[in-house]
Amino acid sequence: MQRRWMIGLAVGALAVASAVPAAAAAAKGGPAVEGGYQVKVLVQGAPIHGANGLAADSAGRVLVASLFGGEIVVLDGRTGQIVDRLGHGVGVDAPDDVAVAPDGSMYWTDLGLGQVGRRAPDGSVTKQFIGVGVNPVTVRDDGRVFVGQGFLGNGLYELDPLLVDPPRVLIPDTDPTGGPNQLNGFDFGPDGYLYAPQPMLSRVVRVDPETGAITVVAEALPAPPSSVEFDADGDLYASLLTGTVVRIDLASGGFRTVAEIDGAMFDNMTFDARGALLVSDSHNGAVYRLARGGGVQTFSPGGLILPGGVAVVRNGLASESLFVADGWRLYELDARSGSVRGVSAGDIRGLGLSNPFTVAPDGDHLILTSWFTNSVQVWDPAASSEVAIHHDFAWPVNAIRFQGDLVVAQVGTGSVVRRTASGATTPIAQGLAYPSGLAATDDDLWVADWATGLVWQAVADGVVLDPLQLVAGGLQFPEGMAVDVDGTLLVVEAVGPDQGQLTRVDPTIGGTSVVATGLETFVQGSAVFPPSLALSSVAVSASGTLYVTGDRGSVVYRLQPVGRSS
Repeated sequence: MQRRWMIGLAVGALAVASAVPAAAAAAKGGPAVEGGYQVKVLVQGAPIHGANGLAADSAGRVLVASLFGGEIVVLDGRTGQIVDRLGHGVGVDAPDDVAVAPDGSMYWTDLGLGQVGRRAPDGSVTKQFIGVGVNPVTVRDDGRVFVGQGFLGNGLYELDPLLVDPPRVLIPDTDPTGGPNQLNGFDFGPDGYLYAPQPMLSRVVRVDPETGAITVVAEALPAPPSSVEFDADGDLYASLLTGTVVRIDLASGGFRTVAEIDGAMFDNMTFDARGALLVSDSHNGAVYRLARGGGVQTFSPGGLILPGGVAVVRNGLASESLFVADGWRLYELDARSGSVRGVSAGDIRGLGLSNPFTVAPDGDHLILTSWFTNSVQVWDPAASSEVAIHHDFAWPVNAIRFQGDLVVAQVGTGSVVRRTASGATTPIAQGLAYPSGLAATDDDLWVADWATGLVWQAVADGVVLDPLQLVAGGLQFPEGMAVDVDGTLLVVEAVGPDQGQLTRVDPTIGGTSVVATGLETFVQGSAVFPPSLALSSVAVSASGTLYVTGDRGSVVYRLQPVGRSS
């Protein structure tokens, strides 16, 4: 079998915990079960939901912008431990980059909203709209602030440090797709010029901050560069998307590799107070420290960052794999130990895996859904390759196989549709506010509505119901669903930002009961992202063992029936 493997530091950060009795878990603030199960944290992922922009402040702390996490995470500069999280409560929406000014002000870019934010030393926050796609931000030693657009534009601007006066345009935005000329994580050199990567052209350029004129510094880099950074000696470093850091000779344009982590996806860099280079991994949430004398250390651990869909697949008579959709990657885990068996990911050209947020079994294949790429993908996990892909659904958030057909929950139309092998597509449930969880037996199909807290039956005994039949109500943001071995429905309720729970629903009488509480669910996304980035989900093994993902905690729980082996 061929798989795309993530080894070394990146894989080692997936921690496996021991079983915790319900009473002890509840006492520690962890999950608790109502009875009949033993709960265990099978996998503990990264503490950061994807690490993007980096900066170091005057106190020696490290600031990490997390786009999907919707926050700026503050790390102790010595230990890497989290000391603060700056999120929606202080005006941070979905930061892609962060920078610190000489006066202590913190700037960040909210990419989706097109805004730049400033947090003054007194804690007051000011925001200014620049343009959708605003991405890299940096501050020169004299306090001048510069931002650029990426992915959704290619402009470059100098800002009023107080974010009051209109921005000065150095390079006008000419391409709503970003285009090849867009700039990414940039930094000022000792000569006062702005140095920036152009990822799509695999080169680094120098920009005149007065005129916007561009000069090529280094080109034909071995992979797209994502950021550049100068050290205290004036040497220029560039991070590459393939997990490589190179040092660039400004005189010749040549470069040499100084560090490489297999399977990493480097996003940004900064030098800490001791002169060590820190590099962020957007896909697994890790931050790495590159020591001056060589060597790489994990500064903040990586792993799962947004575990959503989960599926159990039998690998043989005595072995089961657990597949977890994690936004950028698809993890295959040993269902008993939680150890990583393989990782599939898209490549730097956007080919391969298509950013899955849910996963469902499909015989020897898997069905992956991504609102991010507007795709439903059939995936062969053995070959780590695509079997089929559909891009014509209206904002799909979940999909399963039902009676041989593809069934998709579309938020864009508030419906669930059915697509046959011939391509014919028909609605089987309409009028939903936010269709989310899907569950089915051979002849019955249910759908949850995230926004209204209702669970509906859409198909009964093979017949499409019109109108839909209400099964349960009053649920708090129902997300993933599954059918248990006894025929009841299991529903993950997000229950706001503090905790989630797993609820059992009797589809015949509509009664509900609590299976587990205290689950770490519900990542609050950006104002322009879905309200629930990943559908925290549940899967059931043949023995009745339950697996539940918590996107907020980046965690996978295992609930094993008492007295029964998994």
